[in-house]
Amino acid sequence: MPGAVNLVKLCVGADTVQDLLDWQDSQRHRYPPGRTFHVTRMWPKREAEVLQGSLFWVFKGQILARQKILELVQVQGSDGIPRCAIHLDAQVVRTEPAARRPFQGWRYMPVDESPRDLPIARETDDSLPPDLAAALAEIGLR
Repeated sequence: MPGAVNLVKLCVGADTVQDLLDWQDSQRHRYPPGRTFHVTRMWPKREAEVLQGSLFWVFKGQILARQKILELVQVQGSDGIPRCAIHLDAQVVRTEPAARRPFQGWRYMPVDESPRDLPIARETDDSLPPDLAAALAEIGLR
């Protein structure tokens, strides 16, 4: 069986992790109770590997959070085009900041290149600007 691989996606329209949480809460009425989805146009070719990974969210040029990928479900868009609904764990895990340049769609990210999860006590620690937090994390001080 292939190893795990993560997806990285820009969190368009959100400046903070709280914005993502608020948006996901506002969309819950569209899905079965207790389920969180993100719908994307393309289906990952590396499905078996993705199902062992997480979706990492990029906010204003920084990876700041992730959600475990639970399954991929084909859904029909209002335009009749099939889409990929990524079923995500409802828990959003904050990560160490990691710089990421803008891109379209999503990208694969090897597990060994993924930012580490923040300790639970630091998940709400937003006292440093994201660029400074990323620079400190890069040199191992955060």
